[in-house]
Amino acid sequence: MRILRSFSLLLFLLLPLASEACTAVIISGKVRPDGKPLMFKHRDTGNLDNTIEYFRGEKYSFLGLVNRDWRTNPVAKNTRGVPEVWSGRNEAGFCIINTATYDLKDDDVPASQMDREGLVMYRALEICRTTADFERLLDTLSRPMGVEANFGVIDAEGGAAWYEVNNHSWVKFDVNEEPSGYRVVTNFTCSGRVKDRKGVDRYEKACEILAKTEVPIAQWDHSFLINNISLSGKPILRDITASAIIFEGDRTFACLGRPDRVPLEEFFLPEKKKCCCGGGN
Repeated sequence: MRILRSFSLLLFLLLPLASEACTAVIISGKVRPDGKPLMFKHRDTGNLDNTIEYFRGEKYSFLGLVNRDWRTNPVAKNTRGVPEVWSGRNEAGFCIINTATYDLKDDDVPASQMDREGLVMYRALEICRTTADFERLLDTLSRPMGVEANFGVIDAEGGAAWYEVNNHSWVKFDVNEEPSGYRVVTNFTCSGRVKDRKGVDRYEKACEILAKTEVPIAQWDHSFLINNISLSGKPILRDITASAIIFEGDRTFACLGRPDRVPLEEFFLPEKKKCCCGGGN
């Protein structure tokens, strides 16, 4: 599989994680000069070897961030033989990320039926074009959904939203309605149990950085978010940081490794006549 790349000041950053403990932000297109939303995820995970691959989905082709060993690791597959995808962009301009949460699960669904967030994101990338499509997907997935997460979504029509999702229901937060013009998320929710919140220190650090910066929000871009959030040190940049990714307008930026150690790259959906499938259908 070959994906066209160009080294540039635009990024997708992958950072090492021992647990799913991510820091993320969506910025509304209403406060950006080009009118297009921006979405950023700083990923912490137990699998530090991440890569970006191209997939031909049921309806749309897409780029997805996956664990490099997904073909040989049966835990990372479902019966369709597709991988868990931890963020991505499809050819319709639909982009999705997630952060794990620990305060939403309110049932006795066993662990063996959980942790399906990566499979839900694969499905979303292959069939969704807008936030409305994603909401229809959430409504029609079989219950229990096997998830406990925040899902961030932006689309080519300017949609930008966070979804707090558990096995049976979901709550939406429209970033276009945020007075600040953006919304930071880590590993807890607004609709979940306060006593089980995780990642509060990283949430507070990211919010403080954005609230105190002298850079106007209209100038917040991939470079600003990497330099000011990913590279801000503890508690955000850690030994378990595996990656970071930014969807900015029509562009996808990545650093497949810690952003303080690996050069940035820009990733493109290949032309159909030139592409080869990285996996999936």
